[in-house]
Amino acid sequence: MKQNKNVSSSRRKSRKAHFSANTLQRRRIMSAGLSTELRQKYGVRSVPVRKTDTVKIVRGKFKGKEGKVKCVYRKRYCIHVDKIEREKPNGQTIDIPIHPSNCVITKLKLDRNRNKMLEA
Repeated sequence: MKQNKNVSSSRRKSRKAHFSANTLQRRRIMSAGLSTELRQKYGVRSVPVRKTDTVKIVRGKFKGKEGKVKCVYRKRYCIHVDKIEREKPNGQTIDIPIHPSNCVITKLKLDRNRNKMLEA
């Protein structure tokens, strides 16, 4: 049964809202869960991913690998992680995009705004 009458359960409307979301909504969608230690420390389950956070990949081909976030690509709903790359046939290396929901944040980059958000 539907819980909230203001939110549509239509697949078409949900997809439209997801793909036409503005950058602030995309930031919220691109959240990753915190590791168990950070979860206990801050009492928060997930946080939007940021550049220079350290993440561990928990799903997919690169499961178990850890690295710093190089880039958060909001337009494509993906992040690029250090050392997660592949080589093209011409020898060029490219970063492999990973969705933030497939990652766990193991170390946060803290600044004044993020501290305020975690303490609230």
